[in-house]
Amino acid sequence: MVLMDLPTYPDPGVLLARLVRSQENGLPHDTGVPVSELSSIPADQPPTEEFLHRLAERLGMQSHDLFLVAGLTIPDGALLFDEEAGRELPKLVQRALRLPASGRQRLRDFAQSLAEVPPQTIPPKRQRPYEQYPPGFGSLLVRMLALRNLGWSSAAKVMYLMSGVYLSAATIGAVGRGVEELDAELLNGFAAVLGIPVAVLASLTGVHQAAAGRRGSPESVDTAALLWEVRHLTGRQVREVSYLADVLGR
Repeated sequence: MVLMDLPTYPDPGVLLARLVRSQENGLPHDTGVPVSELSSIPADQPPTEEFLHRLAERLGMQSHDLFLVAGLTIPDGALLFDEEAGRELPKLVQRALRLPASGRQRLRDFAQSLAEVPPQTIPPKRQRPYEQYPPGFGSLLVRMLALRNLGWSSAAKVMYLMSGVYLSAATIGAVGRGVEELDAELLNGFAAVLGIPVAVLASLTGVHQAAAGRRGSPESVDTAALLWEVRHLTGRQVREVSYLADVLGR
């Protein structure tokens, strides 16, 4: 990993404390997990996986997204991605967004029914040199995209489809490298694709001019969940899901 002296980027304990504090202030996603269960973060040791799972449920995030926030290693089994499948995701998203709620649910049910890629088929994805980002909020969000098998090009297309925020693939990379500064528009785009409430990302990053009260459309919320569910499928399997979306949309 490329390390740079970026003193403005807080350490993981500070970032997690921001997220816990956002819940204490009533933001924005209540799943029934009491705030009191989110015990204080020990200053001298990393948070436990149990704590991160509880916090993720409360925030409306995926646990592995919080692993990135906490600076923990993502298990190799969570990094099994078929790059061909990643290239198919914009087409799947375009078709899924056109469906009614019942159709989107059928897509999710079908995706869940498909067997995930056996570990011996695809090795854990390793970062290319240009994907080795310095610490920063931009790199954190781009690495969250990567957990959904979204490379720069696919992420830019999916973000436009889901949020109307238009970026080039190069701009996604620039965000990851810290060259392109996060603003409200970018944060809203990332929130839509990641399926994370924008208020949570605003609390995490400090980009408070984002539309913190804005909630994703049902289409966007369901499609973000679908992206998470298909992340480990093969290219052939993603095309099967996409074909079903096309049939349901006729």
